[in-house]
Amino acid sequence: MNSNIKYILFDLDGTLLPMDMDVFTRSYFKDLIKFSYTKGYDRSIDLVSVIWAGTGAMVKNDGTKTNGEAFWEKYSKETGRNGKKDEPMFDEFYATAFDNAKNYVGYTDESAKTVNMLKEKGYKIILATNPIFPEVATDKRIKWAGLNKDDFMYVTTYENSTFAKPNPKYFSELLNKFDIRPEECLMVGNDAKEDACAIDVGIDFFLITDCLVNSENKDISVYNNGSFKDLRTYMGLE
Repeated sequence: MNSNIKYILFDLDGTLLPMDMDVFTRSYFKDLIKFSYTKGYDRSIDLVSVIWAGTGAMVKNDGTKTNGEAFWEKYSKETGRNGKKDEPMFDEFYATAFDNAKNYVGYTDESAKTVNMLKEKGYKIILATNPIFPEVATDKRIKWAGLNKDDFMYVTTYENSTFAKPNPKYFSELLNKFDIRPEECLMVGNDAKEDACAIDVGIDFFLITDCLVNSENKDISVYNNGSFKDLRTYMGLE
């Protein structure tokens, strides 16, 4: 392990919060559509396609606007509606009906155990979750993982980020924000593409394999990898 490490960056979905991302996304989209209909939303709009288009806009964001702004600009273009007027409906969904999505994810006490042990050792913890969700939805998912946003010195959301994974500039933005050197960081995530791109800016990487995502069938033996227990061993915690 790199003895210079002072900051641990954790992914959330599939890492601290066990889940099958496809199952989670499909299921909570259905809840969102149902919720939108109760609010009188136009049923002729393919809301799922619109959300995917907005997500694509965030992934392609070039740093000139927040990811939230990129999403709502694309949303307005796709629907012909004023995104700013519709945004409160989405916020209300995430604050209320999104709670049902807890049924679509798993839980492991290994997450909180590992985060707490690292904090006790003096490491600073950043939640480097892909910032394609608003803060309200991110706070909910943190709690489902048995943690609290106060457990992290910083949490990336679509309100405070201008890049998204797998763009390495997402990690550069984090480093620049806190004047951190890449060799002082370890990124921990379950995605061999989105999380591993931290390596491109010089950040060490540990791949959590419990809910492994490997869309490009990479040879994961090139990464330090394993379970949370393996991570704690790697960090010299046990």
